[in-house]
Amino acid sequence: MMHIIAGLSGLIFGLGLILSGMANPAIVLAFFDVAGNWNAALLWVMIGAITVGSIAFLVASKLGHSYLGLPMHLPASRKIDKRLLIGSFIFGIGWGMAGICPGPALVLVGTGHTEIFIFIASMLLGMGLFEAMRRKQ
Repeated sequence: MMHIIAGLSGLIFGLGLILSGMANPAIVLAFFDVAGNWNAALLWVMIGAITVGSIAFLVASKLGHSYLGLPMHLPASRKIDKRLLIGSFIFGIGWGMAGICPGPALVLVGTGHTEIFIFIASMLLGMGLFEAMRRKQ
């Protein structure tokens, strides 16, 4: 049952990304073009996502387990440190350059465009480098 719920959740998330325009790099890049032909549509998508996510985290923190009875693994730290800021900065630069972030990239795999596979390979390489650096510490 858990796998069915997870699959349906992923399907709904992917459809939401497509319907909101988050899977379209041109729309995302137009959002970042504040000095040119700015498209504010994604601002409303983000506000909606933050609202829904905040409510979900509030409910989840009070429950301690999911509706399927599985344990919740919520972030324990609320500390904003150098590592978080640098990671956010790097993520934002990559998102601004490509117009794609990890969720929409996985949705776009279905298009078969070579650029998406290059993006995902680069993302996985970056994750691997981070993990290698983390283990050295």
